[in-house]
Amino acid sequence: MSQDHTKPAFKKLLQKLQEESWQLELLISGFAIFGLITIFEPISNSVKEAQNSQQIYKFVISLVAQISCAILIFNLVLHVLLRGLWIGALGLRYVSGDIDYEELNYSEKFTKYLKKRVGSFDRYIGTLENYCSIIFAISFLLIFYVLAITFTIVLIPLIAIYIIDSDWLPGLVSKGIGVPLMILLVIGMIITFIDFVTLGFLKKKKWISKIYFPIYWIFSFVTLSFLYRPLVYNFLDNKFGRRLSLILVPFYLFIFVLISVSYQNSNYINTNANSSDIMANLENYEDQLITNKKFTGAVTIQSKTITDPYLNVFLIFSENIEDRIFNFNPTLKPKDDRRGLHSNIQFNTTSNRSDNDSLRREYLRTFNTIYSVKIDSMSFSSDFVLSQNFKNELGFETYLNLDSISEGKHLLKVNRLRIRKGDTAQWIVGRIPFWYFKD
Repeated sequence: MSQDHTKPAFKKLLQKLQEESWQLELLISGFAIFGLITIFEPISNSVKEAQNSQQIYKFVISLVAQISCAILIFNLVLHVLLRGLWIGALGLRYVSGDIDYEELNYSEKFTKYLKKRVGSFDRYIGTLENYCSIIFAISFLLIFYVLAITFTIVLIPLIAIYIIDSDWLPGLVSKGIGVPLMILLVIGMIITFIDFVTLGFLKKKKWISKIYFPIYWIFSFVTLSFLYRPLVYNFLDNKFGRRLSLILVPFYLFIFVLISVSYQNSNYINTNANSSDIMANLENYEDQLITNKKFTGAVTIQSKTITDPYLNVFLIFSENIEDRIFNFNPTLKPKDDRRGLHSNIQFNTTSNRSDNDSLRREYLRTFNTIYSVKIDSMSFSSDFVLSQNFKNELGFETYLNLDSISEGKHLLKVNRLRIRKGDTAQWIVGRIPFWYFKD
């Protein structure tokens, strides 16, 4: 097929497909919109869950998927609306033909103005056709742009982690390679971005293009632009396409700002404020999380009103907790950090179970040394164990005896030790108010 593109028969086939492509466009758009709207909420929840549990890999993947879905939904809905208008215009043209300005019998001033500004009805139909085709094509091109930006940005932490801060390279070599590579990457990103927003300005100047070409060649692999480059240049060589791209980019930015706007009805009260002695956020009470489907806070208890003789305290796990444990107990830090993406396929099935159990005990002992619990001014011994909550989220759990607590309002305080500039200080993890009444 690649050898047939110059033959008249192939060009005739393409012409026929172009004329009938609107049917496929509508079919694809309809199914895509339905599917995207269906999965948008689960993806949005995945973004919030990953952010809440500080899972950076899941957060990046989910965020890219959410942005891609939002772009496709907006563009495809716009495409369907314009294509529907186009079909309606075709039907109207079949009934009444072109616009007859003489039949309207307007004054000479309005007739001249309308003939100049509105023109023929056929031109209007042709303009709608151009908008529909370009918007449909650019919808999927924008997804590649999102992926290109993501891959480029992700390279920065990858270089920092696996080259500059790597353990398998000598310090001088890792810094000598990693730092210049990081600087070149950032400079290349800025130059490539300038060329992108100026629609290829750096490619037009002879002496600049010679300098820019190696950067362009490298970033064509980083951004995977070699996969969609023909679509980009075919889009940019059309004046109508360039004009539409200049309109859409600011429009997307406007939509992004618009959806971030929210109404604030108080100068002092915010429903998203953390729990404290004057605020009870739903994210810290398990019964409220079940009813309202909110995301779990850093610390949770079973309810605002406690009638049991105990208080169930749960701390959700995050990678930051493990980093803090390593800071306080460096002997627990493994030579090979297995956190992050990995495969479940294992070739070495042998393991020393007793050593792993002893390390987990030391891990938990260090955690209980770092974290402390109080109710009002009364301290409780930290006796957390590894557990999972009702959402199957991994964390640390303990039970506090309330026999010595009086009835009424109380404040649970969870603190942790923090090392800063060589000094150890207390840091607030959570403050949760509750009301205790003996059953």
